[in-house]
Amino acid sequence: MEDNEILERTRTMVIDAIAKNMNLYGITPSAGRLYGLLFYSDKPLTLDEMKDELGMSKTSMSTSVRSLLDLNMVEKVWVKGQRKDLYTINEDWYQCFFDYFSIKWRSAITTNSSAMEKSLTKLKALIADPKTSEETRVQAKKDLSKLEERLEYYDWQHRLIDSFETKEILNFVPIHKK
Repeated sequence: MEDNEILERTRTMVIDAIAKNMNLYGITPSAGRLYGLLFYSDKPLTLDEMKDELGMSKTSMSTSVRSLLDLNMVEKVWVKGQRKDLYTINEDWYQCFFDYFSIKWRSAITTNSSAMEKSLTKLKALIADPKTSEETRVQAKKDLSKLEERLEYYDWQHRLIDSFETKEILNFVPIHKK
């Protein structure tokens, strides 16, 4: 086996692993292969170059790039004299991790918290209503307690995300081992 073939196989192995695990980020395997291609590229690539290399349609390529851009895993770069958009990976993997979890977690927390806050308001009104049966009132109080506990958890998650965004987390889990 030639040196170049070994090199290509090691790259393919890594790209396949990245593609397979991109579902953790809510991204398709094809976007994962694109990320792998950009990871190993020595220069920023255009959509056409990526399309030709991966054999994907331009629409699929554009969608994949947009997904990666939204998560700050890929960035558009400017090169003098180049009229087409060029893309490269964001080399700061730590910041990518922080951005990804901040974006995804905040969105999920906001959706869940909003529904729970609305439910709390309705439960409190139900509990206070003299027409509410005792059986319903007891169950509403249990639900109220569960939701309040969950909102405390979401408050903790917000503080955790804040520590990612401010990089305060690095005081507790430094990038480099000591």
